[in-house]
Amino acid sequence: MHDDTTRSLSFSALRRRGFLAATGVGALTLAGCGGSGSGSDDGAGDGAPKKGGRLRAAFAGGGASETLDPHLANLFADAARAKALFDKLADYGADLSAVPRLAAKWESNTALDRWQVTLREAAFHDGRPVTAKDVLYSYRRIADPKQAFRAKASLEPIDLDASRATGERSVEFVLKRPTAEFPNILAAFGAYIVPDGATEFDKAPVGSGPFRFVSFAPGRSAVFRRYDDHWEGAPHLDEIEFLVANEESARVNALLGGQIEYAHELNPTTARAHEDKGQIEIVRLRGSAMQAFCMKTDRPPFDDPRVRQALFLIADRQELVDGALSGAGEVGNDLFGKGYQYYADGLPQREQDLGKARALLKQAGAEDLRVTLDTSAVAAGFTEAAGIFRDQAKKAGVTVEVRMGSKDSYWSDILDQGTLCCYRSGAMPIEAHISQRLLTDSSTNATRWRHKDFDAQYQQAQSTRDPAERAAVYERMQRRLYSEGGFLVWGFADWIIGTGRQVKGVETDAPANTLDWARFDKVWLA
Repeated sequence: MHDDTTRSLSFSALRRRGFLAATGVGALTLAGCGGSGSGSDDGAGDGAPKKGGRLRAAFAGGGASETLDPHLANLFADAARAKALFDKLADYGADLSAVPRLAAKWESNTALDRWQVTLREAAFHDGRPVTAKDVLYSYRRIADPKQAFRAKASLEPIDLDASRATGERSVEFVLKRPTAEFPNILAAFGAYIVPDGATEFDKAPVGSGPFRFVSFAPGRSAVFRRYDDHWEGAPHLDEIEFLVANEESARVNALLGGQIEYAHELNPTTARAHEDKGQIEIVRLRGSAMQAFCMKTDRPPFDDPRVRQALFLIADRQELVDGALSGAGEVGNDLFGKGYQYYADGLPQREQDLGKARALLKQAGAEDLRVTLDTSAVAAGFTEAAGIFRDQAKKAGVTVEVRMGSKDSYWSDILDQGTLCCYRSGAMPIEAHISQRLLTDSSTNATRWRHKDFDAQYQQAQSTRDPAERAAVYERMQRRLYSEGGFLVWGFADWIIGTGRQVKGVETDAPANTLDWARFDKVWLA
């Protein structure tokens, strides 16, 4: 254990030595042996799990505005910290199906408009049991119309005024309409359970997750300690320290220099340079991240669907995957969720067609189109993708001016500002992607796609009991997005993590945003 002074000194030294490129850093070797393996409890292939130690994990962060409020979680760093401190009723498995967490079980009536959720026996870090009151308070807080919490759109089908506790550990959720995929709501990104009445989270937050709070310096560091009474069992680690390093090179150098043991989100070129070389371990989470350009459909020039369609046809997707992702991914087809349930894989793969793009721009009166493309080094491949697309657009007579944004505020900046930006998303069910990003009231609707008839189709899909009929509704919605939506989805990237060789138990079959991603309660140090 270390006091706050020691932690502060350690972090400062890490910034000086590990977060700056240094001559000879690549020659340093980390202690330990073996590779990162599956997150199975028996530690197969990694030896028996060992107790103890502090793991230091570096993520890109959000600067001084960071918070530990789990309902405000937006970045991957936020999500990793939130899942260490808090629990949800359910979470997404590797196949994006809902897996029970604080909810031991759920069952619906025949009309699909009332769902009974039974909680497992679990306790908050202060010893209070997790109860139905905590669940209802958490969901009502998220749904507060005065707030813009990420999961608000996902919880919209629930009539929280009519929902009630039917026992200390049982909740009856009354829905506004029949909802066949209600478990996805329980697993929604950001739908964490907090204690009844909790409003302050940055000084001494209390959750029911596998780690409990020690300290937090926004934009710098967060330290959490093992919670021995967690309902799923105590973590192997004594402590987890989350460090913020927005530059990928900083994360890599710190990992190579031994100042951290886990580096989130490495570039494909970095992975290739170090894979199978023995110094660090490279973990690839296949198909984790949608890569896209986001067009705002409510303002010129992209309020004209012909201009959006022209950009669809300008993109050479394979060139973008090869250049921006160094081939570590696969091409997209302007739709989210490739390979997930309900994905419309019957649509023809869109190819570059500069002649047709020029014709569409001429029809729209935009032959000499000039647009600003916002990008940032906030995510792997963003700046490379912007440069490649600028050159592709030039061949169609379109001038793209690339504008670099702040790594600290990029995601909040692009939500409301600009017209065209680099964008990405981690894994979630297609239903959740629609509810969070494509409905009129979605809180993260970056394309400003707002169509009441589309909202109605979503509600129809939710209310359809038969899976085949539900899939048909989702396909119709995706066909419309494919034709005139605001997401130019050019690829799906592998999510790449680097670890020290002494780090064990990192799950390899866990797309970003799913239950076993950033699962530090299952990791140990050999």
